[in-house]
Amino acid sequence: MNFELKSLTTAAAAREKCDLLLVLTTAASAQGSDALSALVAHALKAGDFETGAGKQLPMYNLPAVAARRVLLVGAGSGSARDVRQAVAAVASAFKAPGVAKAVLCFAFETQGPALAAAVLAASDACYTYTLTKSKPQLPTLQKLVFAAPAHASLAPAFKIAQAQVHGMDLAREWANRPANHATPSMLAEAARGLAKLPGISCKIHGPAEVAKLGMGAFMAVAQGSAQPLRFIELHYNGGAKGAAPQVVVGKGITFDSGGISLKPAADMDEMKYDMGGAASVLGLFQALGELQPAVNVVGLIAACENLPSSTAVKPGDVVTSMSGQTVEILNTDAEGRLVLCDALTYAARFKPAALIDIATLTGACVIALGGLRSGLFATDDALATALQSAGDTAQDPCWRMPLDEEYGEGLKSNFADMGNVAGRAAGSVTAAKFLQRFVGDTSWAHLDIAGTAWKSGAAKGSTGRPVGLLLHYMLAQESRGAAGKPATAKARPAAGKTAAKRASTAARTAAGKSPAATPVVTEAKAAAPARTRRSKPAQA
Repeated sequence: MNFELKSLTTAAAAREKCDLLLVLTTAASAQGSDALSALVAHALKAGDFETGAGKQLPMYNLPAVAARRVLLVGAGSGSARDVRQAVAAVASAFKAPGVAKAVLCFAFETQGPALAAAVLAASDACYTYTLTKSKPQLPTLQKLVFAAPAHASLAPAFKIAQAQVHGMDLAREWANRPANHATPSMLAEAARGLAKLPGISCKIHGPAEVAKLGMGAFMAVAQGSAQPLRFIELHYNGGAKGAAPQVVVGKGITFDSGGISLKPAADMDEMKYDMGGAASVLGLFQALGELQPAVNVVGLIAACENLPSSTAVKPGDVVTSMSGQTVEILNTDAEGRLVLCDALTYAARFKPAALIDIATLTGACVIALGGLRSGLFATDDALATALQSAGDTAQDPCWRMPLDEEYGEGLKSNFADMGNVAGRAAGSVTAAKFLQRFVGDTSWAHLDIAGTAWKSGAAKGSTGRPVGLLLHYMLAQESRGAAGKPATAKARPAAGKTAAKRASTAARTAAGKSPAATPVVTEAKAAAPARTRRSKPAQA
């Protein structure tokens, strides 16, 4: 499906030929003299319509309106949050039969963040998973036009929102795939597909290379599965040559049974989402390849399965990590931190300006924060502030959690340098303290996305988070012009290098199909929809 931005007044939008015209309205929308504004004023006066976010009034074959169907939609104050809520409320309208072209009209003066919120909410509404369905029900909608009065900031906002949509949809696509359709090897091929975008290169390390690197913790997790592990290395070189890169590390457990410490059977199917961190790294690189910001980024993904078998690692086993530190594996279901610790050690060779890992790490984080905010742990206040600001800008929020030294006491072991778990209390914090032992003095942050990476229940599926947060963080680094100083996510003037040739074909190649809308015009301070909490905690 194509997204397009057009500079249209409400009068011009009424003349646009389409199957569905959605008119986002505020109290100010009734003050115009055109037919749609008069209609809004009349409906408000009669008490048939309210402008509260998500309120609706459907109409059909209106005189002087080219669209067959018209839907007045309240947008509250017109803020990004209200617009997101309004567009989410009419999600079913985008998938209605016979709607091939729709126009989403802002019947008020809007700004970039609100437009970006509409783009992301519409993309979320239109996403459909199809890969493993024999007869997928595809929506008929092929084109969605965003119509707004001319405004200099809207085209840049639209471009960033488009790139974020493509990144989130790529992440969502891979996270939604069943584990037999998203093995470590398949994830590696998706990364190779991204290398077709400008400025991106990819290197894949197999079992032999990982053994040579001495990644004993990573290999221990993988040894119970017949699927060979993959260590994926992506580079985006958009900044100055030699400038310290931002390094992002994604947990890529393509299926987590818990290993010998087997999980309960209920909802274990959702453990295909345990590679949500890895999926977000892929999504980030998709967006970077389109926008071409002036920043250097390295992406690392440790991908494997965690399964029980005669060769699986056992509780009580001691393994040696790449750093040389030994770990007593007290619980094989606390495997994410084992694959991440070796990836974090590997990351040191790039002398990163900042090191950020992303992982569906602990059920404790779901209990603490639910499905609204990701957990943020950081050793650097400036980095933490930058990530929080980026999350707020993207409406992909996080919340900073503590890293007091005392929380690490529970990791002591009589038989190794540390254990891999420290009991139930403050589980998300002690997991972060484990990872902290492998980052040295590097400016480091850990995002625990166990509560935000996917939803359960009737709306089960990946959310594509935290691609928005990561993308806006990277754009903020570009705006500072220095990779060594984390920047807060303020409005960004332009998309750095030329973006005319950004092709969504790379996303299709990486995903094995087309997961997202075709990019059209320009860039944004975007807004990812708020997510509902899942019905049960995630894995450790």
